[in-house]
Amino acid sequence: MSKVTEKADEIDKDIHKEIKKIKEERREKRTGVRKFFSDMLNMHDGMMSYEAIDEMMLENTVIHGPNMWILCLAALIASIGLNMNSTAVIIGAMLISPLMSGIMTMGYSLAVRDLRLLRRALLRFGTQVVISLISSTVYFLITPIDTPTAEMIARTSPTIWDVLIALFGGIAGAIGNTREKKGNVIPGVAIATALMPPLCTAGYGIASGQPSFFLGAFYLFLINTLFISLSTMIVTLMLRVPYHKSVSDKRQKAINRGVAAITVIAAVPSVFFGASTVYGSIMDKNISSYLSGEFVFPSTSLVKSSADKNAKSISVSLVGTPISDEVISMLEQEMPKYGLDGYTLSVTQNSVIDMTDAEDSTDKITIALQENRIEELQQQISEQEEEISGLKAENSGLKDVIDYEAVAEKAAKVFPELSNVRCGSTSGTGGDHAILLAETQIQLDENAQQHIRNWLAAETGNSEAELYITCDPPETAESTLESTAEATAETE
Repeated sequence: MSKVTEKADEIDKDIHKEIKKIKEERREKRTGVRKFFSDMLNMHDGMMSYEAIDEMMLENTVIHGPNMWILCLAALIASIGLNMNSTAVIIGAMLISPLMSGIMTMGYSLAVRDLRLLRRALLRFGTQVVISLISSTVYFLITPIDTPTAEMIARTSPTIWDVLIALFGGIAGAIGNTREKKGNVIPGVAIATALMPPLCTAGYGIASGQPSFFLGAFYLFLINTLFISLSTMIVTLMLRVPYHKSVSDKRQKAINRGVAAITVIAAVPSVFFGASTVYGSIMDKNISSYLSGEFVFPSTSLVKSSADKNAKSISVSLVGTPISDEVISMLEQEMPKYGLDGYTLSVTQNSVIDMTDAEDSTDKITIALQENRIEELQQQISEQEEEISGLKAENSGLKDVIDYEAVAEKAAKVFPELSNVRCGSTSGTGGDHAILLAETQIQLDENAQQHIRNWLAAETGNSEAELYITCDPPETAESTLESTAEATAETE
């Protein structure tokens, strides 16, 4: 029995050894996985020494003459880029601007509890802001081009996405700035966060006397500044940089609460701007879907449309066979299906005289004219013939009456690709405008259309010449002629 007992004890020991071995292997595997992720997410890898970081941040607070000159030149370059609507020039100004370093120092000083360093960073940053504003304001006062560009307008309505860009960009910049090998992180952050362009746009607002430009652009600049500084503070705390301890724990808590309050207050307006942007984008999509889905008629085309989302109204201009009031009412009833509840629809259908038919010069066709002349045409159409007769009588000695019938005949010979050519004129805000209406079986490109437009302007002696050419492929020509005949019969 003793031998059996000893054998059992040995087996038991072997089992325990095997279990222990398995547990150790599992522990090593878990340790290996943790080590892998720890190494992958380690922010201390390649980091500068704490002393080197302190020295760098202190250097960022020193106001050097060369830095101020570079800042002034960067502001001028950014202003020129904004003025000329040049994205490449604006990016160049972002890269050479020294604004980023001072902003990061402010966040760093808050993290290490060094109010003296914070005061020095604020002094340098405030000086840089004043110099940049003065430089950009002076430029925009001198430049003869005072019209706001798309690059300027884009920097007057900051949204929550600008907040996120500044926050994430600041984190990337703070991590890259504390590495021994800087890499290309800092230039990328400078481009992404865009500090100098909104500051120069604010200078444009001062120079042009437009408070909306100044307030919107300067708000974007403050957002970028605040959240870059905040992200630098977060990264510094994560790196466990030692405190300088120039401020007590109680006072530091008060500072932290102040920073949190300022952050929330600064971010709230951007949330509303962002929500407005999203709503506007959704409504634009709904309006586009409504127009493309409902305004499809065999002999009537939608040529112009506009929407006022504040007034909840949509205005359209149609050319072709007039649609009835019943159809317009049905179009209005379809609007809720596209998320356009509460919107109103305004339909404009304009007409000009057809001058090509020798037998009936009073035949009418509908066309859409340019948006800035629609209202005036609607008011003047009933008095058009009387006004034209009066103008001919008053100016008979100044110019001859244009024979549009002859112009149409000549156009048909000069441009054999055109058919059913008709010419006429209409009065607008800028005077009389020559109009050519025609059909073609092939789609004309912009160059061909511009050639015809130039010819019409030369023939009529009117620089304002407009074309309305309908592409009618051979397979649909017969049906189009039938539709035109029916429309003519109804008009007669």
